[in-house]
Amino acid sequence: MPGKRSLDGKVVLITGASSGIGEAAALAFAQAGAHLILTARREARLHALRDRLRGAFSRCETLVVPADLSQMRDLENLAAQALAWRGRVDVLVNNAGFGRLRWLEELDPAEDVVAQITLDLIAPLLLTRAILPAMIRQRGGCIINVASVAALIAAPTYTVYSAAKFGLRGMSEALRREVRPFGIAVCLLCPGPVATEFGQHLRRDSRTELAIARRLRRPAHEIGERIVGLARRPRRIVVIPWYMGWLAVINSSMAGLVDLFIDRFYVARLRRDDQSGGAAPGARQP
Repeated sequence: MPGKRSLDGKVVLITGASSGIGEAAALAFAQAGAHLILTARREARLHALRDRLRGAFSRCETLVVPADLSQMRDLENLAAQALAWRGRVDVLVNNAGFGRLRWLEELDPAEDVVAQITLDLIAPLLLTRAILPAMIRQRGGCIINVASVAALIAAPTYTVYSAAKFGLRGMSEALRREVRPFGIAVCLLCPGPVATEFGQHLRRDSRTELAIARRLRRPAHEIGERIVGLARRPRRIVVIPWYMGWLAVINSSMAGLVDLFIDRFYVARLRRDDQSGGAAPGARQP
């Protein structure tokens, strides 16, 4: 097994860095001695994180580039600034994303479907495409795509989110095989529930959230540290927690039984409630 890669002085670009997993990854990379390019839409939070990093890690230099990655102009500007800063990007962490977890017929076509696919799948594809030529020229690099267990198991109300994350999984597998001859690693990280702000933007009725998912949430710093671990020693795919990987195997090998279980104990009950006059799971709260 090859030794761990040193991250000292490496240039790391992290999307969605203003909170949650992205913020945690930034702190972990700074501790490892890397220089950081931080991007997200919330500029004030990015500057606050930069100041925090400067205070705690004097060797860490940071470039802040506010961007909405659903906008092509912002994405192109981010790639240009990132590459111009130090002439290279050694690690790209495609982390930015959001979810809208409701029944498909309740989702808004533009705000919930197109926007979700754009940020969760198209943006990582296009940003990777923009950074990749520099990695090929330098004959090395690491691309870490932060997906979800939803890239392995598609649950009810995750229709669009899983479509994006399954796509990210396919992108990672194909790209890994494309760029391996250039010494570039492509990693897919599939965390289960994580304690971040992600859940605040789901716009779903609490009935459609499995209670067990709330109890299984992992701290963001754990995921951030695993991202740094992948940059040091790349792997094709990492599932957190590990046993979710076995659930994915069960889901794939015994799909009929899983369908029956979910229908009988979860979906059928909620659908009956809707038809009997209960509040629709996708109804927005005032």
